Amino acid sequence: MERRRITTDRGPAAIGPYSQAIEAGDFVFVSGQIPLDPATMTFVSGDAAAQTERVMKNLAAILDAAGTSIDRTVKATIYLKNLQDFEAVNRVYGAAFRGDPPARATVEVSGLPKGALVEIEVIALKGKSS
Repeated sequence: MERRRITTDRGPAAIGPYSQAIEAGDFVFVSGQIPLDPATMTFVSGDAAAQTERVMKNLAAILDAAGTSIDRTVKATIYLKNLQDFEAVNRVYGAAFRGDPPARATVEVSGLPKGALVEIEVIALKGKSS
């Protein structure tokens, strides 16, 4: 199976030894995204909902660069600094999907890079929605 690295300046550059995404077989695996503005690589502050909006934009940009879209996501994992933010994050996250939402896990963690309140990683099918 071939694998291809996905990179775009419309998503934040990797801040460590990882790729923004990897295409393998029929899938695109997007690394966890935190609320970094890709133009400035600065952290987007605000509450969990505001941070989730930036994260979802980052995910969509990376998926677009891979030739697919957020609606082709089949699995997501959401990491929350505080599970009390679940409802706010869920509202923003859910609004990003036009059709059936993907399978998902949500977990509370003790910390996230750069003090983020939320990080989301996804796996999507290749290709655009019909």
